[in-house]
Amino acid sequence: MRRAPFGRTGVSVPVVGQGTWNIERDGRAAAVGALRAGLDLGMTHIDTAELYGSGRVEALVGEAIAGRRDQVFLVSKVLPGNAARAGVLRACEASLRRLGTDRLDCYLLHWPGRHPLADTIAAFEQLRREGKIRSWGVSNFGVEELERAATIAGAERIASNQVLYHLEERTIEHAVIPWCVARGVAVVGYSPFGSGHFPGLRSRGGRVLAEIAAAHGATPRQVALAFLVRAPGLFTIPKAASAAHVGENARAGDLVLSAEDVRRIDAAFLRRPWRGLPIL
Repeated sequence: MRRAPFGRTGVSVPVVGQGTWNIERDGRAAAVGALRAGLDLGMTHIDTAELYGSGRVEALVGEAIAGRRDQVFLVSKVLPGNAARAGVLRACEASLRRLGTDRLDCYLLHWPGRHPLADTIAAFEQLRREGKIRSWGVSNFGVEELERAATIAGAERIASNQVLYHLEERTIEHAVIPWCVARGVAVVGYSPFGSGHFPGLRSRGGRVLAEIAAAHGATPRQVALAFLVRAPGLFTIPKAASAAHVGENARAGDLVLSAEDVRRIDAAFLRRPWRGLPIL
């Protein structure tokens, strides 16, 4: 599994991690088993949130990482409605309890909300000083919101920006990715398979993926993941419902596409014009 520095944290993190949105729908045993299988394969970056399953997913993650916490780069997110200074502190404590740990490696604001961003960041910094989080970042932030955060705290304090990124939704390549990469902010793409709308063989893009996959002895989904982490500073967090799916995702972490592969995928999945930050 290829690893890369996670922003300015100084921590080397697998480029392909594990997302957990809706993982509770697969059942407790399947969810915990898939996460543990991912850890065994080197997918030690696990992303979750207090929103997911109204806290149930954090509890599942806590069960999966029990006894292995030091192996994991653990990320969770605070809801915007809880992002007042005192609310962030309470939400973090609740997440830590559900996860069965004493610290997060990175804590994110899930999306911009009504509470002053300066108050949210002040709470993040307090948690960092107390050792309850090691770094903080944001999610679903466009360039305007990123600039506000950088003005408040300095861009070097923002560890990552988690955003929607898959082959048929590449608009963050226009400005968000360049902004983050230029400032050392990790870009973590969520829903890399398009939330159930992965291109099939009847589409031009699907055929291109299949041809490239065949040449590499890989699968189309592995090729898609490899494309999404093709450049420094890019990470992805697919969710997997089974150990078999986890294994497929993990093998993408070692797949290196040629310049011609990248050119063909780029031509098959055109970037749409910028119409605002896409969010699920």
